[in-house]
Amino acid sequence: MEYAVPIMPSRNLRETLEFYERLGFEMRGAGPEEYGYIILGLGAKIELHFWEKPDVDPLTNDHSCYIRVVDADALHAEWEGVGIEPDPKTGSRLMPPCDTDYGMREFALVDRSGNLVRIGSPIGA
Repeated sequence: MEYAVPIMPSRNLRETLEFYERLGFEMRGAGPEEYGYIILGLGAKIELHFWEKPDVDPLTNDHSCYIRVVDADALHAEWEGVGIEPDPKTGSRLMPPCDTDYGMREFALVDRSGNLVRIGSPIGA
């Protein structure tokens, strides 16, 4: 199987690890202290990589990725249950699902380093 993996900056790898673990991601590979890099996975097909960049400004960070899932509403409900509180200092938040003009049902998550993770599934899937 071939697939692409996003690599995004993290102002604090331990903070990033804890943020995504709350959403059900698991660390794959070495811990953040070993290489200044972490690999996080959710299920068999979703993988996010982060490198340590302490000076990243979460309010101006323009890194992002898109994850296609079977049911965006179900995943949003699961993540909403975790309680991601909006944080004006970092821009971190979980935004509600909506239908797009291009046929996707999507929601967005912004982590504490300002990375935008958009999640979507085809409408009616």
